[in-house]
Amino acid sequence: MSVPSTNTGYSTPPADTTAQAEARKAAAAKTAAKQSTLNYDNFLKLLMAQMKNQNPTDPMKSTEYMGQLATFSQVEQSVNMNSKLDALLASSAMSQAGNLVGHTVTAADQKITGMVTSVQMTKDGLLAHLDSGQDVPYEAGMTVS
Repeated sequence: MSVPSTNTGYSTPPADTTAQAEARKAAAAKTAAKQSTLNYDNFLKLLMAQMKNQNPTDPMKSTEYMGQLATFSQVEQSVNMNSKLDALLASSAMSQAGNLVGHTVTAADQKITGMVTSVQMTKDGLLAHLDSGQDVPYEAGMTVS
């Protein structure tokens, strides 16, 4: 008895490069974090499920529900306030860094010096672009003259 060949004529795809694999892992982590975040709608669904499935002989008091709702509302307001505060701090830092344009700066490690031509906000913070083509992070210890 012979076994037929399983070759379908398709070649196996090339292995992912390290960059592709890292990008896919980062996207999966971001999606998982987004899905695990409890928002107001999820909280209300959870509260409704809790009400539907409570013990009929020992129901939960309405004051307990209101306490949970008030606590969640406070947490949600704190999160919103923190995000607005972060935006305000970023705006303030950008404004301060913008004042560096046209001035000569020296990096905190004293290794890079030059005149600032522009300022850029990145995910890691602010960068001052110098006329020499180098970038200096806007951080404590930077000297401005």
